[in-house]
Amino acid sequence: MENPKDTLQSLSPAKKRLIFQLEHESGGELKFNERSKETLADSYYSGLNFRVGFQTQFQDSLKSIYNEIYNYPIYGIGIYSSTFGQEHLGRPFAAYGFVAIPIRPKVNSRWNFNYRIALGLSGRFNPYNEEDNPFNLLIGSKNNVFIDFGLQANYRLNKHFQVGAGAAFHHFSNGALALPNTGINLIPLSLSVSYTPTDKPFDFRKSSVPQMEKTEELHFNYAFGFKQIDREHDGQYFKSMLGAYYSKHFGYKWRLGAGFDAFYSASGNDEKVAGDKAGKFSALFSYGPAFYIDHVLNSRLYINGNVGVYLHRNEFNGESMPVYLRAGVRYKVYKDFFAGVSIKAHGGKADFIEWTTGYGIKLGKKRK
Repeated sequence: MENPKDTLQSLSPAKKRLIFQLEHESGGELKFNERSKETLADSYYSGLNFRVGFQTQFQDSLKSIYNEIYNYPIYGIGIYSSTFGQEHLGRPFAAYGFVAIPIRPKVNSRWNFNYRIALGLSGRFNPYNEEDNPFNLLIGSKNNVFIDFGLQANYRLNKHFQVGAGAAFHHFSNGALALPNTGINLIPLSLSVSYTPTDKPFDFRKSSVPQMEKTEELHFNYAFGFKQIDREHDGQYFKSMLGAYYSKHFGYKWRLGAGFDAFYSASGNDEKVAGDKAGKFSALFSYGPAFYIDHVLNSRLYINGNVGVYLHRNEFNGESMPVYLRAGVRYKVYKDFFAGVSIKAHGGKADFIEWTTGYGIKLGKKRK
């Protein structure tokens, strides 16, 4: 992942562009099943986002070549507030971090386009309760994970202001921490206005990008979380995993590989869940090989994904399908030590939220 240009120091301090954006979005409620049709009946979604971002420029590419590779992305934080017009759903809000990556930017063009990836935590949902709120059949907790993917087109009015329009995908889920956890999915359309304090032109210069040396790595990671097995059992059970993976870089943006996961489910100790198998090794553990993929955003931050196949699983622990999926974000906190968060799922149904830490070992570099 490292290269000589990644460590060069700028001859003068790089000046990042500060950007403020206010966005209104509405519509796009996805009603995949009877639960969502019933819960979202007669509701209408409307939301606001306020974002503050810093856009990297040419001088920043002297510190990290990934700024240049991704067309000088915008990193920032956002605040979100929304309503569905229905008391049983609540008035959700969220705080999140995001990266917006420009798509083929052009010097002196009034038009610019980007795609956005965001992850955060939400609150103020009105969760399901059999007695007090039986109408919310989608969300069983006040606080949930907020996932956002977006596309946006902007038109520059002058040196400071631009207006935009876009579309997004939002997902709210608690990772089966509390049931029900069907989740809420939205594809809203949006209008926005952005303000940039500086009137200096953006520095889009680019230099030649050297071919990357194909490094190989071993990754070892541990994750833990909690899960409610079913609505008849109110308690949450501890879950954890150990994983080992081999991976290889394919260009600057992608790393591919394969490995093996082993999972522990404390619910396998409970006779109410596991029956006469309770306490046995086979009831507590599941395992299987998995395909590994990273989408590398810079030398520290990357999006991780896995597709695995169980060699052994237990349906009573919530492992409902033979194939499992994982998607999350990871960050190198110190050298090759990383931390992150992922959602493990079976199809479109979350298994649990994994709070992850681990270490990577470089195996050496191959010649170009």
